[in-house]
Amino acid sequence: MTCIVCMGDIEDKLTTFSVDIDGTLYVVKEVPSHVCSQCGEVSYSYDVSQRLEDIVLGMKAQMEAGVLDTPTATATYTVSELNKLKAA
Repeated sequence: MTCIVCMGDIEDKLTTFSVDIDGTLYVVKEVPSHVCSQCGEVSYSYDVSQRLEDIVLGMKAQMEAGVLDTPTATATYTVSELNKLKAA
C-alpha cells in the first residue's frame, strides 16, 4: 500500500487511538493500524474503524452511566479482536 499523503510505504503496526469527546479523553491501545514509514500518517481498515467506534461508544456509555468516573477512559484492542479480523 502507498500513503495517500506522501506516497510513502505503509506498514502494519499496533498504535494507540485517542479521541476527545465533550472533554473526556478516550484511549484505545494496541489498535491494528496502517502507518506510513515516511510521514507517520495513521489509517485504519474499515473493520478496525468500526470496532474502534464500538469500543469508544461503549466507554462513553459507561461514563454516562457512572460506571467510569474519570476524565480519561482507556481500553485495549484485544488479541481476540485481531483474530476475528484475520478470520473475516
